[in-house]
Amino acid sequence: MIGNIAASLYAASGSVPFGGTVDYLVVAGGGGGAGELVGGSQNVQGGGGGAGGLRCTVTATGGGGTLETALSLSTSTNYTVTVGAGGPGGAASGSGGPGTVGSNSVFSTITSNGGGFGGARAVGGNGGSGGGGGTAGSFAGGTGTANQGFAGGTGNWTDGVSGGAGGGGGASAVGANGSAAGTGGNGGNGVATSITGSSVTYGGGGGGGAYNIVAGSGGTGGGGAGGNQAAGTNATANTGGGGGGAGVRSSSGTGGGGGSGIVILRYTGGTITIGAGLTGSTSVAGGYNITTITAGTGNVSWV
Repeated sequence: MIGNIAASLYAASGSVPFGGTVDYLVVAGGGGGAGELVGGSQNVQGGGGGAGGLRCTVTATGGGGTLETALSLSTSTNYTVTVGAGGPGGAASGSGGPGTVGSNSVFSTITSNGGGFGGARAVGGNGGSGGGGGTAGSFAGGTGTANQGFAGGTGNWTDGVSGGAGGGGGASAVGANGSAAGTGGNGGNGVATSITGSSVTYGGGGGGGAYNIVAGSGGTGGGGAGGNQAAGTNATANTGGGGGGAGVRSSSGTGGGGGSGIVILRYTGGTITIGAGLTGSTSVAGGYNITTITAGTGNVSWV
């Protein structure tokens, strides 16, 4: 009966009515990696930033949780969308420059938490996924948020010469611990989803900084690599990846910036209005309309 009504409306108007059920991917901004400044004979390493929290109704979601439930929405009603910015990387500071927590992303009643900052001579920050712990001591990573992401790894440093910071947590895995021998922890991997019709991975943690051997790699899904006696690498925009932490010996280094988040909506029929303040576009794949919003804050509505 419903199909007959839809067919009749299509014949009369040339368009299919809005189906009312909206699948979503909501990824928050990733946390910034920690920066470090050379201080005396000590070699210090910054933790990688945690990935932004990831909530999704298609394929898989963050934190090892069960799939989220699609929202039932109405026409001619405004629904808030915010795409969280990535947290800046930490400065090359004399006492260590922690990164900055990423910003939350929102769609209607769904909020994903920004990624935790990478720790500089301190513990990593809590967030959607936790930031990695720094060195000049052995500092723990921050915690992730249930059903969004995982914890960061621990930094390890015992002799004041070599060491490795913890990797930032990712949407699908914890960040790896650094090693006292001089290896930075890898960032935790992200989550792959096919909400657009193709599999894309989001929410990789940033790699921990290192002195002596090798810095941590960024997690799959846009995480930035740590620096080995160098600055951390920025995460990839619109992935929610965490920034890489800096590793320091003879020169100082800044932390890598976290990647901005993204909001993707999948639905049938209707016409969406993307309001002022938002940057986005709509395409068609697999019989669905796919609206991808990459920046800003504003409202969306359907007719």
